[in-house]
Amino acid sequence: MALSVAQKLIESHRVNGGGPAGAPLALRIDQTLTQDATGTLAMLSLEAMKLDRVKTEVSVQYVDHNLLQLDNLNAEDHLFLESACRRYGIWYSRPGNGISHVVHMERFGRPGKSLLGSDSHTPAAGSLCMLAIGAGGLDVALAMAGESYSTTMPAIFGVELTGSLPDWVSAKDVILEMLRRHGVAGGVGKIIEYHGSGLRNLTAMDRHVIANMGAELGATTSVFPSDEMTLAFLASQGREQDWREISADPGCGYDQHDHIDLSKLEPLIAKPSSPGKVVAVREVQGEEIAQSYVGSSANPGWRDFAIAAEIVRGKTVPPGISFDVNPTSRQVLQMLINDGRLGALVAAGARIHQTGCNGCIGMGQAPAIGRNSLRTTPRNFPGRSGTEEDSVFLCSPETAAASALVGKIIDPRTLGIAYPKLSQPAIPHLPSSLLEPPLPIEQAREVMLVKGSNIMSLPEFDPLPDELELPVLLKMGDDVSTDEIMPAGAKALPYRSNLQKIADFSFERVDPTYVDRARAIGREAGHAVIAGENYGQGSSREHAAAAPRYLGLRIVIAKSFARIHRQNLLNYGILPLLFVEPQDYDRLKENDTLRVRDLSHKLDGGGKIVLESASATIETHHGMTSDQIEIILAGGVVNRRRNDRRKGTGYDALTPRSSIDVEHDI
Repeated sequence: MALSVAQKLIESHRVNGGGPAGAPLALRIDQTLTQDATGTLAMLSLEAMKLDRVKTEVSVQYVDHNLLQLDNLNAEDHLFLESACRRYGIWYSRPGNGISHVVHMERFGRPGKSLLGSDSHTPAAGSLCMLAIGAGGLDVALAMAGESYSTTMPAIFGVELTGSLPDWVSAKDVILEMLRRHGVAGGVGKIIEYHGSGLRNLTAMDRHVIANMGAELGATTSVFPSDEMTLAFLASQGREQDWREISADPGCGYDQHDHIDLSKLEPLIAKPSSPGKVVAVREVQGEEIAQSYVGSSANPGWRDFAIAAEIVRGKTVPPGISFDVNPTSRQVLQMLINDGRLGALVAAGARIHQTGCNGCIGMGQAPAIGRNSLRTTPRNFPGRSGTEEDSVFLCSPETAAASALVGKIIDPRTLGIAYPKLSQPAIPHLPSSLLEPPLPIEQAREVMLVKGSNIMSLPEFDPLPDELELPVLLKMGDDVSTDEIMPAGAKALPYRSNLQKIADFSFERVDPTYVDRARAIGREAGHAVIAGENYGQGSSREHAAAAPRYLGLRIVIAKSFARIHRQNLLNYGILPLLFVEPQDYDRLKENDTLRVRDLSHKLDGGGKIVLESASATIETHHGMTSDQIEIILAGGVVNRRRNDRRKGTGYDALTPRSSIDVEHDI
């Protein structure tokens, strides 16, 4: 049977399951990635599971999100994460080393390996032909403990690329074209596999841009073949020995097809406040801006900064324009210093920020209210920038830099200068002191976790009751993002390791009265919320499930769920239910009381879950596997693992990772 690249990656990591799209699937995980906004809960989970040492080939903890040290909180979390890495055998990437996805690609990415990351943009590693999937911190903690990752078999969406990109058009425009065609749910339940002759014109870092923002399509992940471009990247990093060729078999099939002629693309832009609202730049040309921002994991490569530097070289941004530049890794920053392009950016008036995520998740560089901000970031959900009433456009570095020079959105093709031609300089090989390797196991066992006053152990949650009577506290529309459920930014994220405190920010962008109303009802009494399509899109931040659970959320009923958030709800013992009839959404309203009985029997039976209110009887279904049902009934995955441990069937009874054959043929 002829296999695609995605099918080969799945088959080489399949533990059990598989088959048609939607069937249960368990995958062996080779590598894990955590970042500091999600890693604290992952490390607290390892502590709760009493893990001795990670069982993966490579696990890396990055500090890239919470870099603003406005008080003691972020600094203390960094110390906690460093101590947890030393205790459990995890690599630690210190603050200032760079964004997780970029550094992982530079230092650890290997074609053919699987990667589970507690960041929704983990699929960026698909640029190196890795099976890279974003998940919640609890799922990643379980993978570090040696457990397989449970998901559903994705459909394979083949996208053929032909031709080459014209001047002033770059990789960001490729993924924006995908979003223009397919929208923010167009990849749900799918792996997007890029193939075709156009790949020879896209570097590994170009592919990173495209794979990174596949998350905005809702895709499980995106993959590229491992070819000469992959080899060139690894060789530039001094890691050519990690390369292996992986390509699709001739005649392989795809469940869905699309074709993009790269030569026909033009500069594109996503309007506020969704990555799916894509139009040609020329359609919004002339709108005034107050900020232009270059950087983030969605445009992380040297060329993305170098092209901006050449566009603004010898010129100065006008008054009233903040031109923000966020280098993505220490390696990229050093390259820009060495070739003089950082100086060109500074001379043009750029504000240079530290290497990290920064403004992409509202950690600084927040725009003014009522002013447009152009950004090369992956998302522009409402308030994500740090400003509640923001107006953020997503675009390429070419469009961002050209617009910065004129103070208005401009199609960069009309700037009146020749398109800069770039030649990448040698990559500096920096000292590895900012990447701390795992300690030997005997030394690691002597390490004590360093917990500041803000580091709180996970609270215990009760099992799911057999009968529930729940008021509906919120009724929401379509495409509610995790940024709206639990905001990022400098105000909330410092409490990411204190679930009791960060719960205060739950749903504040949806309804600022939610927290007080939930607390008035009480956690034991519980409540429900209702949503439309694609509930929980965006970040993998599990606080968007854990914090409402702490406040008493027991059931979410929606027309459809985003993959990662649905699993996070399950992990924290919140029952995600789907309307059997979507029109029943209109029959329920806020403050209705929902009643359900004999819940455990109905879940085990696999049938419909009927909820009754004073005005309606609503049929729902759950679509859970038997394992997920056990997790829900136990009150969450931590409770389930504790139960397994008592029975002697948990993670500590698994085969050590080192004894598993990790070199299956692809």
